This record gives sequence, structure tokens and C-alpha cells, in this order.
Amino acid sequence: MDIEVRLFAILRERHGGSRVALTVPAGCTVAQALECLSAEAGLGELLARVPVRMAVNRDYACSETVLAPGDELALIPPVSGGASRPLEAAPHVRVSSEPLSIDALTRLVADPRAGAIVAFQGVTREVERLEYEAYSEMAQEQIAAILRECTLEHELCAAAAEHRVGSVPLGEPSVIVAVSAPHREQAFAGARAAIDRIKAQAPIWKREHPAGEPARWVPGGEPA
Repeated sequence: MDIEVRLFAILRERHGGSRVALTVPAGCTVAQALECLSAEAGLGELLARVPVRMAVNRDYACSETVLAPGDELALIPPVSGGASRPLEAAPHVRVSSEPLSIDALTRLVADPRAGAIVAFQGVTREVERLEYEAYSEMAQEQIAAILRECTLEHELCAAAAEHRVGSVPLGEPSVIVAVSAPHREQAFAGARAAIDRIKAQAPIWKREHPAGEPARWVPGGEPA
């Protein structure tokens, strides 16, 4: 049967492409598919030393997950920042190559019930630019789930987040989170929880471009 494998960050770079059409035995598991991929795509050495999470059709999966024809298997290397539960109404989430606006995001979370609005923006520092890569479809779903969790846990009125991909120059924001809540304690706690979880869980990677030095992927943690 045929499946599609999606590669990101260092895996994509090593293979020389972001997608692999892979033929595997009927009823094979994720682990067996990885064995086939290691031989066919020349990724064996890298997969042996880089911890990866697997996702099947945009949901995190384990080695024993059985694949079906046409499935999309994504390999998630350590994300550059560090899983999720579904919950209520969809917050605003965007992963885009366009510049981000903290004013626009703040307006999106304005609410008559809110006595406080907190916005956080992470900006490029110390290096000439950062280059972000994302599994965009899954990242948006993960971030939306995180914001729904934070909304319930911290009794927020509204929450929004945007993450930039592509090249982000020195001093420009790569991620913005904005939340509103009845009280400032809730807003501060909700914004902090949201950005911490996005950094640790969303399949997004960054590559530093220091002036006069070779570019390098920023090491991160395996998504939990």
C-alpha cells in the first residue's frame, strides 16, 4: 500500500525534500514504515540518533499505530522551544509568512467582560535573522487546542495566537499571544501558560543565521 511521509527541519534538509511517497506492506505499523523509510530515503543514520515523534493524519501516534492506505505519516523532530487535549470554541490561530501585528491581535481578544488584556511577543534577538519552519496544518490545530485549554484553565474571555514562518529579521516578532480575562491575574497566567505550551508542543523549528557564521538549527526538546 502507498502512504505519504512528511519531513521537516533537519530531516527535510538531509533528505532533500519535504515529502516521500512510500510503499509499505499492507497493515504495517509506524515502526515498520520507519524501517522502510530509513533504507529508501537515506535517513537511517539520522533517525537512529535524533528523537522524533510521529503523527498520523495530524494526530500524534506511537510506533505500534497501524497505517492504512493513503495515510500521511509525519516525522516530528525536536521542536525549537522545548500534546494536547481538545476543548471549546475555536480561538483565532494563524501560522503565516506575513509579518505579525500585536495591535491587530490585541483587538481580536477585546471583550466587554474583560478587565485585562495581556499580549506577549517573542522577537528575534542577537542574530541577523531566524528562519522558521512548521508543519503548519498540525501546528495550527495544536495551538488552537492549547488556547482552548488555557481559556478553560484560567477563565479567559478570549485568546489568540499567531506564529510566523520563513525569515524573521532581527527585532521583529516571530510569535504573538494575546488573551483577555476579567482580572489581570488570570490574563497574565493564561498568556504565560499559552506561550510556554506553544513553544514546547507545536511542531515548529527555527534556524539561526548569525552574521558571518554558518546557519544552525536551534536544538529543542521532544514534544511530549
